[in-house]
Amino acid sequence: MRAVVFEEAGKLTQVDRPEPTPGPKDVVIETAAVGVCGTDTHVFDGEFEGTVYPLVPGHEATGVVVGVGSEATAFAPGDHVAVNPSTTCGACEFCANGKSNLCREWNGLGVVASDGASQERFVAPVSNVYRLRPETDLYEAALIEPLACAIRGYDLLPRRMGDHYLVYGAGTMGLLMAQLAPRAGAASVTIVDINAERLETASELGIQHVLTGADQAERDKWDVVVDCTGAIPAIEDALPRVKAGGTFQHFGVAPAEATADYSPFRVYRDEISIVGTMAVLNSFGRAVEMFEAGAINPGPMISHSFTLDDYPRALELFRKGEGRKLQIRPGDTASRVLL
Repeated sequence: MRAVVFEEAGKLTQVDRPEPTPGPKDVVIETAAVGVCGTDTHVFDGEFEGTVYPLVPGHEATGVVVGVGSEATAFAPGDHVAVNPSTTCGACEFCANGKSNLCREWNGLGVVASDGASQERFVAPVSNVYRLRPETDLYEAALIEPLACAIRGYDLLPRRMGDHYLVYGAGTMGLLMAQLAPRAGAASVTIVDINAERLETASELGIQHVLTGADQAERDKWDVVVDCTGAIPAIEDALPRVKAGGTFQHFGVAPAEATADYSPFRVYRDEISIVGTMAVLNSFGRAVEMFEAGAINPGPMISHSFTLDDYPRALELFRKGEGRKLQIRPGDTASRVLL
């Protein structure tokens, strides 16, 4: 069985591995699609806290069940599924008080210490597996995991009717956050990015204001500002755009050691709320339901599919900011441009 492996920070190989076997409470899934995202680049570069190598990457995954453990009776071979990659210890104070995404032993499949889905078949705990409708497109449904992260982000935002939203970054997460904003009561949504192709996608998705910089907007302050880039220059440009009494959200993943400059006085004087958002928390099931109800428009967001052999090229293309959502499809025999 073929698999992509990050042998260590900065070193990628493709290997032939034994077929996976499920434990009693596990499910074996044949990977249909797995998205490439910014977290994967941080893991590859050794910038994500706690990663243990070697590691198979890939945490935005869908597939078809091909094997079940003796206690995983809720699923059967042939079921179409999406997988929540987050696992926790279940015993610490954070798990006990309902904040398991903050667990100090948090482990993301393909991110920290458990292999992900960039292989032909992978194992997932049955508690993390969600059944999809047979008619749900398995390729498009690989966006459910990032959608679950976006929903968690909104759980932490004020969600006041009539607020004005500014989103930095028109990559996958920025486009999802911008698409969800009207459902959270936004009166207007502005998205900024320096990548012209990504801005075209934002326009195609019907985002209200699509700009290459916030200075081009008709307003200079917003109630809610969300950074989906993790880029320090973007963060430093974004935080002063928050209206007094408003909220700034760190959504994008910055390198663990990165720091940003901002004015503590302005945060104090204007009562700015600064919130982070980490992975998913009781949001994956809602993401499945919202995705299958048509809450987002997935088609325009996926631009390329790659074979396992072409994983290095997918990673390179992602770093260059080319394309839209890039996917690895282990069952394909050729890489393709979809849009």
